Amino acid sequence: MSDFTVPKKAKAIIYSNPGTTATEIIDVDVPEPQDGEILVRITHSGVCHTDYSLATQTLGHVRLPEGQVGGHEGVGVVVKLGPGVTARQLGERVGIKWIASSCLTCEMCLYGYESKCTLRKVSGLGHPGTFQQYLVTNAQYATPIPDGVDSAKAAPLLCGGITVYVALQRAELSPGQWVAISGGGGGLGSLATQYAKTMGLHVLAIDHPSKADFCRKIGADAFLDFTKFSGEGADKALADEAKRLTGGGAHAILVSNSSSKSYDQALDLVRYGGTLVCVGLPEGSSPPIAGAVPSNMIMNRLTIKGTMIGNRKDAVECLKPLARGQIDPQVTVRPMSHLTQVFDEMHAGRIQGRVVLDMTKLE
Repeated sequence: MSDFTVPKKAKAIIYSNPGTTATEIIDVDVPEPQDGEILVRITHSGVCHTDYSLATQTLGHVRLPEGQVGGHEGVGVVVKLGPGVTARQLGERVGIKWIASSCLTCEMCLYGYESKCTLRKVSGLGHPGTFQQYLVTNAQYATPIPDGVDSAKAAPLLCGGITVYVALQRAELSPGQWVAISGGGGGLGSLATQYAKTMGLHVLAIDHPSKADFCRKIGADAFLDFTKFSGEGADKALADEAKRLTGGGAHAILVSNSSSKSYDQALDLVRYGGTLVCVGLPEGSSPPIAGAVPSNMIMNRLTIKGTMIGNRKDAVECLKPLARGQIDPQVTVRPMSHLTQVFDEMHAGRIQGRVVLDMTKLE
């Protein structure tokens, strides 16, 4: 029988010096669930590039309150029910997402745009995040984790997986068509590659050569090393190679990284009628996308779409390919104390796939 004994204190990771990658593990009081809430013992939490951007204060003008607990890709076990909770059960595994809760009754929520609800609570941004061992969350908004699924592999899907799953849907592609993924070996890109293959798409992964074998391993049909193209005429040469590899250009491109340069090159990599789906949020200043001028958009019938995470239904749907064994998120599991090191590795571009923190281990 499961042990649902709840301690008085638990460990949490805070951003100890906002504007840097510094973090600190501290003791916090374990909260009591209120009406409609559940207490979750977090076992795993994915580390998203947005966590890095929030910690280093490079996400626009967003600033965190002092002592913020970050994280928004948490998986854990329900250990206590608040008054009136019937939607969840003790011992059930659930996921906690970027949007921790929304009102579910406003126009935005009813249309499925819960991330734009004016009453939304955001995990790790003004609201307690998942980089802690115990967390109270809205029972209705928690995502059920399918039986038999590895918690460490489910965690990154609760933000990264939802995001690219929805982005691929927005691309409106058909089986047999090409999708280019800028940052194909990164956290979002590696998930996008696997989801794209379940949809019958051909994938052109664009990344650093150190990630070529990794991208092919997870299903990329072709790989484009962007470092081969520099100097005068580099962008045209890159576009020519992309068109050669895809037989005329990708039908759509997902920019999954945070590089403004990737956006500048994107429209030249798609064919007539192609679509650019904007996923990654550039850090600092974000200049206009090169080529996004009326003449080019009209004459080449191009489309640019933006996408931002997803809703409760998307969270459930993106977990199904994992439960069916159709995708295998490439994760490295690290202890809580490694978060600063993970952020530094992110900044250096050394991470392949996703890193997940084991919230039961300090070292």
